[in-house]
Amino acid sequence: MRKRIIFICAFVLCLSTIYAQENTSLLTLDRIFNSGEFSADYQRPIFWIEDGDAFVTIESDANGNDELIKYESKSYTKSSYLSADKLKANGTNLRIENFTLSPDASKVLIFTNSSRVWRSNTKGDFWVYDFETDKLKQVGAKFPSSSLMFAKFSEDNSYVAYVQDFNIYKENFVTGEITQLTTDGTGDIINGTFDWVYEEEYGMRDGFQWSPDASTIAYWQLDASEIGTFYMINNTNSIYSQPIPLQYPKAGYNPSSAKIGLVDTKTAKTTWVPIPGDPVQHYLPAMQWLADDLLLIQQMNRKQNELIMYTYKPSTENLQKIYTETEDTWVDLRYPDLASNQWGKNTQLLVDGGKSLLRMTENDGWRHIYKIEIATGKKTLLTPGDYDVAAYYTTDKKDLYIVASPNNATQRYLYSVPLNGKGKLTKITPIAFEGVNTYNISPNGKYALHSFTNVSTPKTVTLVSLPKHKTVKELVTNDKLNAALARLNMPKTSFFEVTTADGITMDARITKPINFDASKKYPVIFHVYGEPWSVVATDTWVGMYELYLAQLGFVVINMDNRGTPTLKGSKWRKSIYQNVGVINANDQAQATEKVLATCDFLDADKVSVWGWSGGGSMTQNLMFRYPEIYKTGVAVAGVAYQLFYDNIYQERYMGLPSEDKEKFIKGSPVTYAGGLEGNLLLIHGTGDDNVHYQNMEYLVNELIKQNKQFDMMAYPNRSHGIYEGQGTSLHLYTLITNYFLKHSK
Repeated sequence: MRKRIIFICAFVLCLSTIYAQENTSLLTLDRIFNSGEFSADYQRPIFWIEDGDAFVTIESDANGNDELIKYESKSYTKSSYLSADKLKANGTNLRIENFTLSPDASKVLIFTNSSRVWRSNTKGDFWVYDFETDKLKQVGAKFPSSSLMFAKFSEDNSYVAYVQDFNIYKENFVTGEITQLTTDGTGDIINGTFDWVYEEEYGMRDGFQWSPDASTIAYWQLDASEIGTFYMINNTNSIYSQPIPLQYPKAGYNPSSAKIGLVDTKTAKTTWVPIPGDPVQHYLPAMQWLADDLLLIQQMNRKQNELIMYTYKPSTENLQKIYTETEDTWVDLRYPDLASNQWGKNTQLLVDGGKSLLRMTENDGWRHIYKIEIATGKKTLLTPGDYDVAAYYTTDKKDLYIVASPNNATQRYLYSVPLNGKGKLTKITPIAFEGVNTYNISPNGKYALHSFTNVSTPKTVTLVSLPKHKTVKELVTNDKLNAALARLNMPKTSFFEVTTADGITMDARITKPINFDASKKYPVIFHVYGEPWSVVATDTWVGMYELYLAQLGFVVINMDNRGTPTLKGSKWRKSIYQNVGVINANDQAQATEKVLATCDFLDADKVSVWGWSGGGSMTQNLMFRYPEIYKTGVAVAGVAYQLFYDNIYQERYMGLPSEDKEKFIKGSPVTYAGGLEGNLLLIHGTGDDNVHYQNMEYLVNELIKQNKQFDMMAYPNRSHGIYEGQGTSLHLYTLITNYFLKHSK
């Protein structure tokens, strides 16, 4: 009998697959991941020139070779800036991965042949094309291929500086002479770049800056010699396993010590800035030149609830504290938001001719922008009102452009506010663009690349003039993707609010199956994240996988609990302090109960949940602590035990383990593993340098101890994103989908 049932199920599945292949209105995972049919277009990097009246971008010529094209911002008039035939090296055309221009625009610095460092490709080769000599020349040619980092021009256009093997070098354009400016870089001593945790949690990769007069380079030096080494194991690339060492400071363990040096570019002598306090128990997350002889330095204490800004005058060695900000919870430096384009840019925007800086802070209960006079520390509120600022971009010297959404936390719009603090909020984004709007605004504030998306619209990019938001040219329309989507039988997505038993009102997004019938019962999948670094219930393109699940007959719901970085005030976001894994899981569970009670079309016996990273942790917590609600879960790359994660992230939101270790344990899913009753699939990459595979094995041990049955999948040598290797994404999503189908459909 059992064999007959299996045969019938396999036959039905086969027929379903054949039907889906023949019916172009239905998705398959193969179509999503292999066909290229639903690939999205994107805007390649641009570099504003002439103060924003023009920009340069990367395009391909008729032969598919990269070249640089100039566009006039006002008219979108096109002209060649650097043709592909001028970018040949050793008979091969350079592939332009990124580029910058010298301050006088006489030279182009091209980044190519890159290799990966942690998450991003930050090592590579650099070439300089000189318009005056009409020659292309490699920078650092004597060094091994793909080994230079963060090459940049001096302000006087005479030199380029870069990091190679943890030391800083400068190179003369004309003579080719290379001068080594630091000599003590070893890997434990890190000059001009950062360790893993600074990059991951502060977005910091490039660790040095030329002074405006090119006489000095200010740089970070980290001493990681006392950082514990975590070993990942590569079992597949050789007969004997290979350990992969990773300097990684776990929660409760000291970070690298950090200091800032000023190296004279002529003598190679370094002077250290006398920043007070223990360099191990403080972070230095930002630094910038304000003038030839003035630096701005930001210091954060170990608990990350106090930020101090200093100015430092090298000529007099005068260090002056100009600003202090404290919180009972934590002080944010970078604000994780849909509208933010400030990844790794912890520096402050200068206004009033460089006399003031802008600081986004939450000291008054909302995320507001203050103007701070550098000389006096005087503060002026620029964004009064009961609303949050999502991001700020640039200024036209009179007004500041910000992104906010005072009336709908799931969306984002461009506004302007006067820099004198006396005006009103003026909406710039036209009413037609209902959804999430982000911008890359020109230095003069007259033009912008406007990116737009909502649940039914893949991202578009348009060149607009400001402040009237007039379209100059549509740059990315995604016509091919939209045409492919138009051939599908598309599920419908909408928004609603749910109020929990504790009186917490959460935003929620729901995608319903095609031919939805409210009189029927549908299995439901809750997609979760729930921690302070991301949101899920937003008015952004839902993506192909969510559409696919809905076509299979699932209802898909996303909800944002307290602690997520949505625009609902500081109290909403920071209520999660020392409660990660507790308050967010409780909000999700209560909201799920309310949704199940009020939506008769949901089958309460077929409730699934899944998430990745923080969402993987959330999935584990929900499956273990609320088994009466959640019957099936898929947890990808989750933190099972908070003390296994990095110190900057975990201590920012939980405090120090030495002061209250029990809170870390209370919020960790592994603590509740004995509560598992439903179907759980654990997925992790063994090469995950972010959330270590250690989390998987630690949780598996506890589940075995508790005699809890579960399923697991380890992807060899895959990182946190689990995408490396041919066929990985298709395999991963097939695995997840089949698990939902097996247990919930």
